[in-house]
Amino acid sequence: MRLNGEISSGEDEEEKQPGTTTFSGQEVVVGYALTSKKKKSFLQPSFTGLARNKGINFVAVDLKKPLPEQGPFDIILHKLSGEEWHETIEDYRQTHPEVTVLDPPGAIQHLHNRQSMLQDVVDLNLSDCHGKVSIPRQLVITKEKDPSSIPYEVTKAGMKLPLVAKPLVVDGTAKSHELFLAYDEFSLSDLEPPLVLQEFVNHGGLLFKIYIVGETIKVVRRFSLPNISKRELSKVAGVFRFPRVSCAAASADDADLDPNIAEHPPRPLLEKLARELRHRLGLHLFNIDMIREYGTKDVFYVIDINYFPGYGKMPDYEHVFTDFLLSLTQSKFKKKLTT
Repeated sequence: MRLNGEISSGEDEEEKQPGTTTFSGQEVVVGYALTSKKKKSFLQPSFTGLARNKGINFVAVDLKKPLPEQGPFDIILHKLSGEEWHETIEDYRQTHPEVTVLDPPGAIQHLHNRQSMLQDVVDLNLSDCHGKVSIPRQLVITKEKDPSSIPYEVTKAGMKLPLVAKPLVVDGTAKSHELFLAYDEFSLSDLEPPLVLQEFVNHGGLLFKIYIVGETIKVVRRFSLPNISKRELSKVAGVFRFPRVSCAAASADDADLDPNIAEHPPRPLLEKLARELRHRLGLHLFNIDMIREYGTKDVFYVIDINYFPGYGKMPDYEHVFTDFLLSLTQSKFKKKLTT
Protein backbone atom coordinates (compact mmCIF):
# COMPACT_ATOMS: atom_id res chain seq x y z
CA MET A 1 0.00 0.00 0.00
CA ARG A 2 1.45 3.34 -1.04
CA LEU A 3 0.86 6.25 1.29
CA ASN A 4 2.14 9.78 1.66
CA GLY A 5 4.86 10.05 4.29
CA GLU A 6 7.00 7.57 6.12
CA ILE A 7 5.00 4.86 7.81
CA SER A 8 5.24 2.28 10.52
CA SER A 9 4.99 -1.25 9.14
CA GLY A 10 4.17 -4.46 10.92
CA GLU A 11 7.88 -4.90 11.59
CA ASP A 12 7.59 -2.14 14.21
CA GLU A 13 5.04 -4.09 16.23
CA GLU A 14 5.37 -3.67 19.95
CA GLU A 15 6.71 -6.85 21.53
CA LYS A 16 3.80 -8.62 23.15
CA GLN A 17 4.25 -9.13 26.84
CA PRO A 18 1.80 -10.45 29.40
CA GLY A 19 -0.09 -7.57 30.93
CA THR A 20 -2.74 -7.01 33.53
CA THR A 21 -6.15 -7.65 32.00
CA THR A 22 -9.01 -5.19 32.28
CA PHE A 23 -12.00 -5.72 34.58
CA SER A 24 -13.72 -7.59 31.73
CA GLY A 25 -10.91 -10.16 31.87
CA GLN A 26 -9.85 -9.36 28.31
CA GLU A 27 -6.68 -7.80 27.01
CA VAL A 28 -7.33 -4.61 25.04
CA VAL A 29 -5.66 -4.70 21.63
CA VAL A 30 -5.01 -1.29 20.09
CA GLY A 31 -3.90 -1.33 16.46
CA TYR A 32 -2.00 1.74 15.33
CA ALA A 33 -1.25 3.17 11.90
CA LEU A 34 1.06 6.14 12.44
CA THR A 35 3.97 7.78 10.69
CA SER A 36 7.36 6.89 12.15
CA LYS A 37 7.64 10.41 13.58
CA LYS A 38 4.23 10.17 15.24
CA LYS A 39 4.96 6.72 16.62
CA LYS A 40 8.19 7.96 18.24
CA SER A 41 6.56 10.99 19.89
CA PHE A 42 3.34 9.26 20.95
CA LEU A 43 4.25 5.66 21.83
CA GLN A 44 6.92 6.59 24.36
CA PRO A 45 8.13 3.84 26.73
CA SER A 46 6.52 5.61 29.70
CA PHE A 47 3.15 5.36 27.95
CA THR A 48 3.36 1.86 26.50
CA GLY A 49 4.69 0.50 29.80
CA LEU A 50 1.84 2.00 31.81
CA ALA A 51 -0.70 0.83 29.24
CA ARG A 52 0.71 -2.71 29.25
CA ASN A 53 0.37 -2.85 33.03
CA LYS A 54 -3.29 -1.88 32.60
CA GLY A 55 -3.92 -4.65 30.07
CA ILE A 56 -3.51 -2.62 26.85
CA ASN A 57 -1.36 -4.01 24.06
CA PHE A 58 -0.32 -1.85 21.08
CA VAL A 59 0.06 -3.64 17.76
CA ALA A 60 1.28 -2.00 14.56
CA VAL A 61 -1.00 -2.31 11.56
CA ASP A 62 0.91 -3.94 8.70
CA LEU A 63 0.20 -1.76 5.70
CA LYS A 64 1.43 -4.49 3.36
CA LYS A 65 -1.43 -6.78 4.34
CA PRO A 66 -5.21 -6.35 4.04
CA LEU A 67 -6.53 -4.74 7.20
CA PRO A 68 -9.48 -7.18 7.65
CA GLU A 69 -6.98 -10.06 7.85
CA GLN A 70 -5.28 -8.50 10.90
CA GLY A 71 -6.28 -8.27 14.52
CA PRO A 72 -8.70 -8.76 16.01
CA PHE A 73 -8.53 -5.20 17.31
CA ASP A 74 -10.61 -3.47 19.95
CA ILE A 75 -9.45 -0.01 18.89
CA ILE A 76 -7.54 1.41 15.93
CA LEU A 77 -5.57 4.64 16.30
CA HIS A 78 -4.52 6.21 13.02
CA LYS A 79 -2.99 9.30 11.51
CA LEU A 80 -1.85 8.68 7.96
CA SER A 81 -2.39 10.76 4.84
CA GLY A 82 -3.34 9.52 1.41
CA GLU A 83 -6.62 8.68 -0.29
CA GLU A 84 -5.88 4.94 -0.30
CA TRP A 85 -5.57 4.78 3.49
CA HIS A 86 -8.65 6.96 3.84
CA GLU A 87 -10.67 4.44 1.82
CA THR A 88 -9.11 1.44 3.59
CA ILE A 89 -9.91 2.62 7.11
CA GLU A 90 -13.41 3.82 6.16
CA ASP A 91 -14.27 0.46 4.56
CA TYR A 92 -12.93 -1.32 7.66
CA ARG A 93 -14.96 0.94 9.93
CA GLN A 94 -18.15 0.15 8.03
CA THR A 95 -17.58 -3.63 8.03
CA HIS A 96 -16.23 -3.87 11.60
CA PRO A 97 -18.62 -1.80 13.75
CA GLU A 98 -17.39 -3.64 16.85
CA VAL A 99 -13.98 -1.90 16.49
CA THR A 100 -13.61 1.70 17.67
CA VAL A 101 -11.75 3.67 15.00
CA LEU A 102 -10.12 6.84 16.29
CA ASP A 103 -11.28 8.77 14.46
CA PRO A 104 -13.63 8.53 11.42
CA PRO A 105 -11.65 9.60 8.32
CA GLY A 106 -14.45 11.82 7.04
CA ALA A 107 -14.46 13.78 10.29
CA ILE A 108 -10.68 14.13 10.22
CA GLN A 109 -10.84 15.42 6.65
CA HIS A 110 -12.96 18.33 7.90
CA LEU A 111 -9.93 19.66 9.78
CA HIS A 112 -7.66 19.50 6.72
CA ASN A 113 -9.15 22.77 5.46
CA ARG A 114 -8.69 25.90 7.56
CA GLN A 115 -11.87 27.43 6.20
CA SER A 116 -14.13 24.53 7.20
CA MET A 117 -12.32 23.73 10.46
CA LEU A 118 -13.31 27.00 12.11
CA GLN A 119 -16.86 27.19 10.75
CA ASP A 120 -18.12 25.01 13.60
CA VAL A 121 -16.79 27.58 16.09
CA VAL A 122 -18.70 30.37 14.32
CA ASP A 123 -21.96 28.44 14.71
CA LEU A 124 -21.54 27.80 18.46
CA ASN A 125 -23.74 29.36 21.11
CA LEU A 126 -21.64 29.60 24.27
CA SER A 127 -23.79 32.03 26.21
CA ASP A 128 -23.74 31.89 30.01
CA CYS A 129 -20.25 30.36 30.03
CA HIS A 130 -18.30 33.29 31.51
CA GLY A 131 -16.81 34.33 28.19
CA LYS A 132 -17.19 34.87 24.46
CA VAL A 133 -15.55 32.66 21.83
CA SER A 134 -15.31 33.50 18.13
CA ILE A 135 -12.76 33.36 15.32
CA PRO A 136 -10.68 36.19 13.85
CA ARG A 137 -12.12 37.75 10.74
CA GLN A 138 -10.70 35.83 7.80
CA LEU A 139 -10.53 35.74 4.02
CA VAL A 140 -9.87 32.70 1.82
CA ILE A 141 -7.64 33.15 -1.22
CA THR A 142 -8.26 30.19 -3.52
CA LYS A 143 -5.69 28.46 -5.68
CA GLU A 144 -7.14 29.99 -8.83
CA LYS A 145 -6.43 33.54 -7.66
CA ASP A 146 -3.46 35.39 -9.14
CA PRO A 147 -1.18 36.42 -6.23
CA SER A 148 -1.08 39.95 -7.64
CA SER A 149 -4.83 40.22 -6.97
CA ILE A 150 -4.52 39.55 -3.22
CA PRO A 151 -4.05 43.24 -2.22
CA TYR A 152 -7.27 44.12 -4.08
CA GLU A 153 -9.16 41.23 -2.45
CA VAL A 154 -7.97 42.35 1.00
CA THR A 155 -9.01 45.96 0.39
CA LYS A 156 -12.38 44.92 -1.05
CA ALA A 157 -13.08 42.76 2.02
CA GLY A 158 -12.17 45.62 4.37
CA MET A 159 -9.61 43.49 6.24
CA LYS A 160 -7.58 45.32 8.88
CA LEU A 161 -3.79 45.03 9.00
CA PRO A 162 -1.67 43.28 10.13
CA LEU A 163 -2.77 39.95 8.67
CA VAL A 164 -1.72 36.41 9.49
CA ALA A 165 -1.36 34.22 6.38
CA LYS A 166 -1.60 30.42 6.61
CA PRO A 167 -1.83 27.67 3.98
CA LEU A 168 -5.47 26.74 3.37
CA VAL A 169 -4.80 22.99 3.38
CA VAL A 170 -3.44 21.18 6.44
CA ASP A 171 -1.77 17.97 5.26
CA GLY A 172 0.63 17.17 8.10
CA THR A 173 3.69 18.62 6.37
CA ALA A 174 5.85 21.35 7.90
CA LYS A 175 4.86 23.64 5.04
CA SER A 176 1.17 23.43 5.97
CA HIS A 177 2.03 24.91 9.38
CA GLU A 178 4.03 27.85 8.02
CA LEU A 179 2.93 31.21 9.31
CA PHE A 180 3.41 34.64 7.75
CA LEU A 181 2.68 38.07 9.19
CA ALA A 182 1.89 40.81 6.68
CA TYR A 183 2.25 44.44 7.70
CA ASP A 184 0.96 45.78 4.36
CA GLU A 185 -1.44 44.27 1.84
CA PHE A 186 0.85 44.74 -1.17
CA SER A 187 3.48 42.35 0.21
CA LEU A 188 0.85 39.60 0.22
CA SER A 189 1.46 39.28 -3.52
CA ASP A 190 4.68 37.45 -2.61
CA LEU A 191 2.70 34.55 -1.12
CA GLU A 192 1.38 31.54 -2.98
CA PRO A 193 -2.35 30.66 -2.80
CA PRO A 194 -4.38 28.84 -1.58
CA LEU A 195 -4.26 30.80 1.67
CA VAL A 196 -6.31 31.85 4.65
CA LEU A 197 -5.76 35.43 5.79
CA GLN A 198 -6.76 36.22 9.37
CA GLU A 199 -6.81 39.60 11.05
CA PHE A 200 -4.12 39.61 13.72
CA VAL A 201 -5.52 39.95 17.24
CA ASN A 202 -3.18 41.26 19.92
CA HIS A 203 -3.10 38.62 22.66
CA GLY A 204 -0.16 39.43 24.90
CA GLY A 205 2.16 36.97 23.18
CA LEU A 206 0.42 33.98 24.80
CA LEU A 207 -1.58 31.12 23.32
CA PHE A 208 -3.66 28.47 25.10
CA LYS A 209 -3.28 24.98 23.67
CA ILE A 210 -6.37 23.03 24.73
CA TYR A 211 -5.92 19.28 24.40
CA ILE A 212 -9.03 17.11 24.09
CA VAL A 213 -8.86 13.36 24.82
CA GLY A 214 -12.43 12.11 24.88
CA GLU A 215 -14.03 14.06 27.71
CA THR A 216 -10.73 15.10 29.30
CA ILE A 217 -9.45 18.65 28.82
CA LYS A 218 -5.87 19.78 29.46
CA VAL A 219 -4.70 23.37 28.98
CA VAL A 220 -1.08 24.29 28.26
CA ARG A 221 0.26 27.83 27.80
CA ARG A 222 2.62 28.57 24.92
CA PHE A 223 4.45 31.71 23.89
CA SER A 224 3.10 33.22 20.69
CA LEU A 225 3.54 36.31 18.51
CA PRO A 226 3.94 39.56 20.49
CA ASN A 227 1.50 42.46 20.38
CA ILE A 228 1.83 44.84 17.44
CA SER A 229 1.34 48.55 18.14
CA LYS A 230 -0.13 51.08 15.70
CA ARG A 231 3.26 52.83 15.72
CA GLU A 232 5.03 49.64 14.70
CA LEU A 233 2.42 48.99 12.02
CA SER A 234 3.00 52.44 10.52
CA LYS A 235 6.78 51.98 10.36
CA VAL A 236 7.12 48.37 9.19
CA ALA A 237 6.28 46.94 5.78
CA GLY A 238 6.61 43.50 4.22
CA VAL A 239 5.71 39.88 4.95
CA PHE A 240 7.64 38.01 7.61
CA ARG A 241 7.80 34.24 7.99
CA PHE A 242 7.64 32.79 11.48
CA PRO A 243 8.47 29.29 12.65
CA ARG A 244 5.58 27.20 13.88
CA VAL A 245 4.01 29.02 16.80
CA SER A 246 3.45 27.22 20.12
CA CYS A 247 6.09 24.53 19.81
CA ALA A 248 7.04 22.62 22.95
CA ALA A 249 10.24 24.63 23.38
CA ALA A 250 8.09 27.73 23.72
CA SER A 251 6.26 26.53 26.83
CA ALA A 252 5.09 29.40 29.01
CA ASP A 253 3.72 27.38 31.92
CA ASP A 254 6.69 28.10 34.17
CA ALA A 255 7.22 31.71 33.08
CA ASP A 256 6.56 34.73 35.29
CA LEU A 257 3.63 36.25 33.39
CA ASP A 258 1.10 39.00 33.93
CA PRO A 259 -1.85 37.22 35.62
CA ASN A 260 -4.27 39.14 33.37
CA ILE A 261 -2.66 37.47 30.36
CA ALA A 262 -1.79 34.08 31.83
CA GLU A 263 -5.08 33.20 33.56
CA HIS A 264 -6.65 30.14 31.96
CA PRO A 265 -9.99 30.54 30.16
CA PRO A 266 -12.93 29.82 32.50
CA ARG A 267 -13.48 26.09 33.05
CA PRO A 268 -17.23 26.19 32.20
CA LEU A 269 -16.35 27.85 28.89
CA LEU A 270 -13.74 25.21 28.03
CA GLU A 271 -16.05 22.35 28.98
CA LYS A 272 -18.90 23.58 26.82
CA LEU A 273 -16.57 24.46 23.92
CA ALA A 274 -14.97 21.00 24.01
CA ARG A 275 -18.32 19.23 24.35
CA GLU A 276 -19.87 21.15 21.46
CA LEU A 277 -16.88 20.67 19.16
CA ARG A 278 -16.63 16.95 19.98
CA HIS A 279 -20.24 16.62 18.90
CA ARG A 280 -20.02 18.83 15.81
CA LEU A 281 -16.68 17.52 14.59
CA GLY A 282 -17.37 13.89 15.47
CA LEU A 283 -13.85 13.56 16.92
CA HIS A 284 -12.37 12.26 20.18
CA LEU A 285 -8.77 13.44 19.67
CA PHE A 286 -7.94 17.05 18.82
CA ASN A 287 -6.64 20.28 20.23
CA ILE A 288 -7.76 23.88 20.01
CA ASP A 289 -5.41 26.86 19.71
CA MET A 290 -7.07 29.75 21.54
CA ILE A 291 -6.01 33.31 22.36
CA ARG A 292 -7.44 35.96 24.70
CA GLU A 293 -7.81 39.42 23.18
CA TYR A 294 -5.30 41.68 24.92
CA GLY A 295 -6.86 44.01 27.46
CA THR A 296 -9.94 41.84 27.98
CA LYS A 297 -10.74 39.14 30.51
CA ASP A 298 -13.30 37.06 28.67
CA VAL A 299 -12.98 37.61 24.88
CA PHE A 300 -11.36 34.60 23.19
CA TYR A 301 -10.58 33.58 19.63
CA VAL A 302 -10.03 30.09 18.24
CA ILE A 303 -7.32 30.32 15.58
CA ASP A 304 -6.67 26.64 14.76
CA ILE A 305 -7.94 23.11 15.44
CA ASN A 306 -5.64 20.11 14.97
CA TYR A 307 -6.46 16.40 14.82
CA PHE A 308 -4.39 13.94 16.94
CA PRO A 309 -1.87 16.61 18.01
CA GLY A 310 1.45 16.05 19.77
CA TYR A 311 0.05 14.49 22.93
CA GLY A 312 3.58 13.62 24.05
CA LYS A 313 3.89 17.32 24.97
CA MET A 314 0.77 17.23 27.14
CA PRO A 315 1.41 16.86 30.87
CA ASP A 316 0.46 13.42 32.24
CA TYR A 317 -0.63 12.26 28.79
CA GLU A 318 0.29 8.65 29.63
CA HIS A 319 -2.36 8.37 32.35
CA VAL A 320 -4.94 10.45 30.49
CA PHE A 321 -4.67 8.35 27.33
CA THR A 322 -4.55 5.02 29.16
CA ASP A 323 -7.72 5.89 31.09
CA PHE A 324 -9.38 7.04 27.86
CA LEU A 325 -8.63 3.79 26.00
CA LEU A 326 -9.87 1.72 28.94
CA SER A 327 -13.07 3.78 29.16
CA LEU A 328 -13.85 3.03 25.51
CA THR A 329 -13.56 -0.72 25.98
CA GLN A 330 -15.38 -0.70 29.32
CA SER A 331 -18.35 1.15 27.85
CA LYS A 332 -18.55 -1.41 25.03
CA PHE A 333 -18.36 -4.27 27.56
CA LYS A 334 -21.18 -2.78 29.62
CA LYS A 335 -23.34 -2.49 26.50
CA LYS A 336 -22.76 -6.17 25.75
CA LEU A 337 -23.90 -7.09 29.27
CA THR A 338 -27.15 -5.15 28.87
CA THR A 339 -28.03 -6.55 25.44
